[in-house]
Amino acid sequence: MTTHWSAIVRAGQADSAKSQDALAELCRTYWYPLYAFIRRQGHEPHDAEDLTQAFFARLLEKNYVADARQEKGRFRTFLLTALKRFLANEWDRQHAQKRGGFQAAIPIDQAMAESRFNAELAHQVQPDVLFERQWARALLDRVMGQLREEYLATGRAALFEHLQSCVAKDESAQPYAKIAADLNLTEAVIKTAVHRLRVRYRDLLRIEISKTVSSAAEVEPELRQLFASFGS
Repeated sequence: MTTHWSAIVRAGQADSAKSQDALAELCRTYWYPLYAFIRRQGHEPHDAEDLTQAFFARLLEKNYVADARQEKGRFRTFLLTALKRFLANEWDRQHAQKRGGFQAAIPIDQAMAESRFNAELAHQVQPDVLFERQWARALLDRVMGQLREEYLATGRAALFEHLQSCVAKDESAQPYAKIAADLNLTEAVIKTAVHRLRVRYRDLLRIEISKTVSSAAEVEPELRQLFASFGS
């Protein structure tokens, strides 16, 4: 199986619009874990945004990706290593530029980012652990968004809104009987719908993870490690 990440690595210095598009998609999805990591290093919000934008601008120019090797495996590992190198080698030089003067490489919602970051300050975890935890959350949010879009596109918005808390067996999930009554369906129908929802969610989750690893064999280990990050 060809993953997004393996295609990006193989592209290297080559002019590959498809690989660049795949890389840009991954960057747009997973920018927040990097922003949070930078903030945990002590940088102020505006500086953190500048650093994040400058890093992604460099990454999208392939200056870093050209040095990547497929055997490095996980995109998140490569990304964090590249960010640490960028912070160590580039910030002093880049900081001489006017604050906010970096060209935006990806859309960053700083208000949202700061709201999330402030909510996480109570958790005294190391920046690397926070990065992995936020990476996992970004991945899960993306998958849930894809699932929601599928249900909306097929006219099942109400069903999804009632069932979404059942995906991970959330304690706040309503009983099947209550959902059935609300939707004027039988409890058996709801049980079947929940089963199908969970199956599709797992499929989408593995597809999303496959975009960030080098081979299909790495999907399950990556899945286990990301979920383990919540208990770190």
